[in-house]
Amino acid sequence: MPNKPLVILITGCSSGFGLLAAARLAADGHRVHATLRDMAKRNDLDAELERRNAQQNACVHPMDVTDPVSVKKAVQETIARDGAIDVLINNAGFGLGGFFEDLSDEDWRRQYDTNFFGVLNVTREVLPGMRLRRKGRIINISSVSAFSGSPTMGAYASSKWALEGFSECLYMELKPFNIDVVLVEPGSYRTKIFTDNARYAKDFNNPQSPYFGMSQRVKEFVAGHVRQSRRDPEEVAAVIARAATASRPRFRNIIGIPSKLRCWAVRHLPFEGYAAIVQKILFSG
Repeated sequence: MPNKPLVILITGCSSGFGLLAAARLAADGHRVHATLRDMAKRNDLDAELERRNAQQNACVHPMDVTDPVSVKKAVQETIARDGAIDVLINNAGFGLGGFFEDLSDEDWRRQYDTNFFGVLNVTREVLPGMRLRRKGRIINISSVSAFSGSPTMGAYASSKWALEGFSECLYMELKPFNIDVVLVEPGSYRTKIFTDNARYAKDFNNPQSPYFGMSQRVKEFVAGHVRQSRRDPEEVAAVIARAATASRPRFRNIIGIPSKLRCWAVRHLPFEGYAAIVQKILFSG
């Protein structure tokens, strides 16, 4: 990418990776257009921009990635202010926990509407301008869960697997137009996805569910794992920033030794053995 400041559109900036990446890139001098579904939740973003003295390089827009009208409006406002979009970072998403029989059809649709179809909505709106200019970069924030499933993560993991398949195809389709496609694949970090933004299946906490005991066991395990984690989400923001600005970015960016070890195990161990390890960790005791 060129050395001059880039115009960058980022979705899902109310917290977590999106918030930190937006603030980091703005502090680096790029023109960042940060979007949030709920503008009432912009206080943390504003505070982080101020902390980094980066307010002058950032604009904040409302955008619901599941609403094409909302997406079109935010993209049009971005282009009206800065002429074009050089980099799109599809970060908006959430995790939905629940065993398959505890998940309603509405649960599945909400998960996919944001994590997968939301990416399609924003990419579809931004891509024509990049294609006409024969220049641009699309960064999709995936997850290490895209490489291996685990109990209660069927909706979330499969939405990320779909995102990975889409991104592979898009990478090859857009190479002739000099448009890069990049995947960033973090593991678990201490962000609001596990606390304020945590969402569960309709019957996740229903004592009548045949999966109730196992659901609570997984919930406790994840909460304990996140509490003990010393991994700084700023690591992910740094990888996103490098992916946005590198002259030749890698397609896949798996972040952290634990995530790389998990991917190695999935690729090299028999699936039955890997699944037995996961079940022992989650359900033993």
